[in-house]
Amino acid sequence: MGATADSKDSRSKADRRVTRQPPIGADAPGAGESSSESELPSKSELKRQMHALQTLGEQLVELNRDQFARLDLPDELREAVEFAHRVTGRESRRRHFQYLGKLMRRVDAEAIRTALERVTGESRSAVTLMHRAEAWRDRLLDDDNALTAFVSEYADADVQWLRTAIRAARRERDLQQPPKHARELYRRLHQQLELTFRSGPHVDES
Repeated sequence: MGATADSKDSRSKADRRVTRQPPIGADAPGAGESSSESELPSKSELKRQMHALQTLGEQLVELNRDQFARLDLPDELREAVEFAHRVTGRESRRRHFQYLGKLMRRVDAEAIRTALERVTGESRSAVTLMHRAEAWRDRLLDDDNALTAFVSEYADADVQWLRTAIRAARRERDLQQPPKHARELYRRLHQQLELTFRSGPHVDES
């Protein structure tokens, strides 16, 4: 009986020792996880993703009315962006932008980012065209050789119309009259530059 009790006691101690041992491979990275679980993003990565989505939401708020109207957004997100313009308190705005970031998790953020880049890129192009047209108008009014330079760059321009418009704009400038012809000259120059820009090989219409 004593031997039997001793053997049982030794087995129970051995069992207790085994149960305290960590499972095989427990100290290896990703042990006990499935392949899908091991591929889950880390907390720091999730934080970066949330910050990126919140930043994207803030960029939507910064759009002007025309740019924002061109975006196809879910109603809930659109209303939240519009409401952001009415939030004034610093802490309230911080919480609202966090809410925007959470809403962005429910939508196709990449599609919204692509659309955002498109509308802001087109706006930059519009400003560039405006400045070019203004520069050419001023150059044509101040330099007799500018028309030759313009036609060499834009071969399909209406030279006769331009020559007439330049003379009329110079005359009204000298007489200090309202710049009716100068405005019309700018409008036609802008049309010419825009046509060339849109049909150029550098334009991506996709």
